[in-house]
Amino acid sequence: MRSIWRTLQQSLDKGLARDIALVCLADGVVGLSYGAISVGGGLDLWVPVLLSVVVFAGASQFLFVGIVAAGGSPIAATIAGLLVNSRHVAFGLAVSDVIGAGWKRLPGSHLMTDENVAFALGQDELKRKRAAYWICGIGIFICWNLGVLAGGQIGSVITDTDVFGLDAAFPAVLLALVLPSLRDKSTRTAAVAGVVVALAVTPFLPAGLPVLLALVGLVFYRTEQSPKKLPEAKVVV
Repeated sequence: MRSIWRTLQQSLDKGLARDIALVCLADGVVGLSYGAISVGGGLDLWVPVLLSVVVFAGASQFLFVGIVAAGGSPIAATIAGLLVNSRHVAFGLAVSDVIGAGWKRLPGSHLMTDENVAFALGQDELKRKRAAYWICGIGIFICWNLGVLAGGQIGSVITDTDVFGLDAAFPAVLLALVLPSLRDKSTRTAAVAGVVVALAVTPFLPAGLPVLLALVGLVFYRTEQSPKKLPEAKVVV
């Protein structure tokens, strides 16, 4: 294990290591917000801590806690969390060779996040991709869980986290995740349709179900067809 860690360290330059450290620190702050919101919303401290260790998926964790704390069904919260994390299927295909083979598959898959996948795919050589993926993933895992633990302690003292705006972290994280995709017109149309459906049924349905009904927006998604190639004109001499 030491030789692997030493190899990873030698593959990172100072600039990349600094960027990874800043991302890990930012995720730790978001984790603090998540822990405070969870405990402030009435959950026991062990719930967000266990979710952070076992699930380790920030957006899904925020979604799960938000739905359950609002009185929604844990089943609906679990399904919504799985849908949010379904993007990891594509991530896994993209970084399969980066994670490595054998025993590395299991911990490497568990450490998969948007951030370390982005850092890995941004490198040219496989050695640097692997170093960025593992060091960023391990760093985020440590900072996130420490942040959740500290936030949970804060949430047990602060009864109303809304006063400090900590409740805004959840929609902010989800918005940050979907913003790049909204540049595509078809995706934007489907998202808007889903939002309209969810807002329309929110006053009448239990918490959690409007999120699932927002999938109706996928009906409005259209894949763009590539323009047909025109037959080449024959040159007659």
